[in-house]
Amino acid sequence: MIGVYTKNIGSTWFGVACEEQRVFGTAFAVSDEEALRCLLSGIPFNVPFQVFQAPSAFAENVLTSVKNIYDGKDATQGFALAMEHLPAYTRRVLEVTSLIPTGYVASYGSIAKAAGGGPRAVGNVMARNPFAPIVPCHRVVSSDFTLGGYGGGLSVKLDFLVREKRGYTSPRQIPVDNKKLQVFPVEFVLGKLEREQ
Repeated sequence: MIGVYTKNIGSTWFGVACEEQRVFGTAFAVSDEEALRCLLSGIPFNVPFQVFQAPSAFAENVLTSVKNIYDGKDATQGFALAMEHLPAYTRRVLEVTSLIPTGYVASYGSIAKAAGGGPRAVGNVMARNPFAPIVPCHRVVSSDFTLGGYGGGLSVKLDFLVREKRGYTSPRQIPVDNKKLQVFPVEFVLGKLEREQ
């Protein structure tokens, strides 16, 4: 049975849906109800779940990691993400997106080159990412370094990127099978926004 847990830390609610050592969804929101709604929308149909008040040790560990990512910290602990119920293309895009390191962004087009499909298809996957922010859809931007879209609102996406800037100055290429994912420093996005104001 999938356990669903939420926890208020500061002014933000963080949540996780997990079973044993596998994560079915993560979320952050301004209310408990919104965090629960996000989590429940990612649980596979016809799979039993229960909402618990106190998190298990594993759930607590995931919640801490989600909070650290939210705060802009490097969170290197990998969790097994339950993706077998998702379409193959969605899994592929989420796997490629998870490779974007803290302090960098990738364009929808760059992810499409590494995962297949087109930028719009990548955007559709990002809009339904059940593992935010562990799979960092907030690090996916338009090719001209504008923010693009974000389910939590563009101000939330911008706040994420501001917290994640590390002072990097050069793009990188990350190997993805026999392809490469081009990533750029967060500062490219923030600099563009400053110049446009």
